[in-house]
Amino acid sequence: MTNINLSRFLNRLLTGVILSSVFISLYAQKEQIDKNFIPHSGQDGKDVVWVPTPQVLVEKMLDIAKVTSEDFVIDLGSGDGRTVITAAKRGAWARGIEYNSNMVELSRRHAAAAGVSDRAEFIQDDLFEADLSQATVITMFLLTDINLRLRPILLELKPGTRIVSNTFDMGEWIPDEKALDIEDCESWCDALLWIVPANVEGMWKMPQGELFLSQEFQMVSGNLKTGKNIISISEGKLYGDQITFNAKDEEYSGRVNGNSIEGTVTTGKRNNKWNAKRTEN
Repeated sequence: MTNINLSRFLNRLLTGVILSSVFISLYAQKEQIDKNFIPHSGQDGKDVVWVPTPQVLVEKMLDIAKVTSEDFVIDLGSGDGRTVITAAKRGAWARGIEYNSNMVELSRRHAAAAGVSDRAEFIQDDLFEADLSQATVITMFLLTDINLRLRPILLELKPGTRIVSNTFDMGEWIPDEKALDIEDCESWCDALLWIVPANVEGMWKMPQGELFLSQEFQMVSGNLKTGKNIISISEGKLYGDQITFNAKDEEYSGRVNGNSIEGTVTTGKRNNKWNAKRTEN
């Protein structure tokens, strides 16, 4: 064998030994993580420390979000997997987003032990980078400053998506529902629910005039112009894609579908149909 061929042979052999050593090392490390990792309350995380949500509050959070087998639940910062597993036990499809790979592996084992691996999955990912588009329900136990950073992302989700948080709020976006001081819960005992509202900001053309709507999250204000009359609207509210407001003695309700609204206007005991098309955002 020539010196050149011998050198190539030795280089390939050395490369193979190094790659094998790396593989064995990683495999051994994975085995160690799988077998020995035990989480503890207060352990460091990427964005927040991990503190487990009490199981009684997990149940309440899923209750006020009205989770059913029709839902796709995504838990942000899924920890040991308890919220995802509980949602899966209710028949929902559920996904946990967790940055700590040790917790991801632990959660998968918990899901397998609970018999819900077919409906519960766990992904190692950054919660700010994860794809949330499939979710009908988002659950989380983060800090308010993290919630505020997530808020623009959450508001882009499909109207009607339910967001439920353990204890921490969304700043000026007030909850649509609260469940406070849950019985048999010793700490972190508040569940806060938001419904992602449709976007109704702008000018809308109606057969009888023009409707101008201003929006602050789920709260709606504005005015209705018919001929020379301008009527301020009151009690304007969005609940997902459902809108309600009053204009003097008329009560409007309707469903928002992009740039159109269709619904019913009630005057006294009379009900009539109404519709509007957005002309300006």
